[in-house]
Amino acid sequence: MDKAKLNSYVETIGLPRIIIFGFFLVLCILAAVLQLDLKDLISNVFNRIGMNGILVLAMVPAIQCGIGLNFGISLGIVSGLLGGLLAIEFNLTGFPAFFTACGISVFFSAIIGSLYGMLLNRVKGSEMTVSTYVGFSAIALMNMGWLLLPFTNGTIRWPIGTGLRNTISLETSYGEVLNKFLAVNIGGIHIPVGSLLFLLTCCGIVYLFLNSKLGVAMSAVGNNAKFAAASGISENKMRILGTALSTAIASIGILTYSQGYGFAQLYNAPLMMSFAAVASILIGGASIKKASIANVLIGVFLFQSVISMGMPVANKILPESNLSEILRLIISNGIILYALTKAKGAR
Repeated sequence: MDKAKLNSYVETIGLPRIIIFGFFLVLCILAAVLQLDLKDLISNVFNRIGMNGILVLAMVPAIQCGIGLNFGISLGIVSGLLGGLLAIEFNLTGFPAFFTACGISVFFSAIIGSLYGMLLNRVKGSEMTVSTYVGFSAIALMNMGWLLLPFTNGTIRWPIGTGLRNTISLETSYGEVLNKFLAVNIGGIHIPVGSLLFLLTCCGIVYLFLNSKLGVAMSAVGNNAKFAAASGISENKMRILGTALSTAIASIGILTYSQGYGFAQLYNAPLMMSFAAVASILIGGASIKKASIANVLIGVFLFQSVISMGMPVANKILPESNLSEILRLIISNGIILYALTKAKGAR
């Protein structure tokens, strides 16, 4: 293979993705050398892809409509948690509980996301900064909300005093409802087919929307707002639409995450989830101005693979240390910093 062709392949795939995939292979080798259970680690990779994929997908409409990396998906996350709690309060179980929670969450998050979009329209050029503050503020505000909301179900409330539990078991409601659906075990590797199918279905719906007349108009605003305005497309309306869609998808994403985890975590637990989603979409090849479904799938695979393999390897090498958490922070925040330095053509 000549050098020009090799450079072409590297350019197409992207050097960061090649490096990260190489790092993943090194971690696999280290896991085998350290006698870790590779089958269990690979099973965890599949599980984490299904759990986190839709949160990453929530970035696509936001980027395509022009608001950039949406650190404010926390608004959707708290809406999703609220929808999940209402499904438990209604004593629903299984798929009825999960899809009822999704419906309630989308309703709340679409309204909140539209208001959030209006706010971002007033701060054009500073969307990512404002969305970060909005995301943190949403979590802080709901910390008070979780103490005041009048839920009565014993699974949700503390048995003594007021307020909701920090961690709520989903075992009797919709815990692992997707993970167990059509799940298979191949050579000792557990594959949550239902969760992966749900992720692919959501990706397919977003793909169809982006290729619809409305979706193309929304992407046109993100690509060139002045040209879109000259074509009669309302920039503000398309930005609000993209922001509302991003927030609504994030609300479904946290429900998918929670069902795979088996618990719903309130208060400060979701505080940094937007950063992992942003890092994943960037690692998949997206920029702050353009994102695709392929970026979502590649990104969530690479990011979750490295995290799933890296943390056990780090714990094995240095037991009783917090190296694995440091590694997670370095990877996620390092990817975000790298992408932001490239945003304006920096080398």
